[in-house]
Amino acid sequence: MTAPRRPPLPPAAAAPTATATATATGLVVHSLQDLKAVRKRMAQQREAALATEKARRAEEERQRNAHRLFELAVGPVQRLRTRNTVEHALPQPAPVAVQQQLDDQRVLLESISDDFDVSTLLETDEALSYRRPGVGPDITRRLRRGEWTLQAQLDLHGLRTDEAREALGQFLRDAQKQGKRCVRIVHGKGLGSPGKSPVLKGRVHSWLVQKNEVLAFVQARGDEGGAGALVVLLRSARKMQAR
Repeated sequence: MTAPRRPPLPPAAAAPTATATATATGLVVHSLQDLKAVRKRMAQQREAALATEKARRAEEERQRNAHRLFELAVGPVQRLRTRNTVEHALPQPAPVAVQQQLDDQRVLLESISDDFDVSTLLETDEALSYRRPGVGPDITRRLRRGEWTLQAQLDLHGLRTDEAREALGQFLRDAQKQGKRCVRIVHGKGLGSPGKSPVLKGRVHSWLVQKNEVLAFVQARGDEGGAGALVVLLRSARKMQAR
């Protein structure tokens, strides 16, 4: 009886060619020398990975030690329960009113006194007009003739001395900021004052002379208030800023 025939063996696997690729390192192996280089490169990569892992574990251990040190320092702690919370934006500080501070400082520097003797500075005429040094006499003449248009007016009737002083200073500052040059100050004739004497008239003269905004002033014409008012010429705001 004939033995069954065995199936033929598959052909032996072909040996790797000289152009086989070492995919782990991206190098092409041409010889045993190249294979050694591939192994060396793979060994270096393993060592680098081990060093990275070692450093990571060391950092984790350092953080755990720091956490344990904190726990030992503060004693037993209990974690707070997690709750639904909202983080509100912190309130912003109020803006600093720098210009207001500068204005207040200027007011202090330009504060006007009731004790200032203005009589020697006024022109010796019945209207007691005034012009700042350097201002020509034609300015007061033109003021009396009404060559400048009145752009604003302040009425001080009924105000106490302190109130009138403050109102006058604020009025002059505002008028100059608004670019106004010619204004009228109504101080009254004093007919309603005790003794029928014009209390504010002399004070207003003194206050105006002390204000840097004022270039000149004259008594108003009859149709503009006469002896109970003054027409005032203000310095240009641009010239004040340049000083």
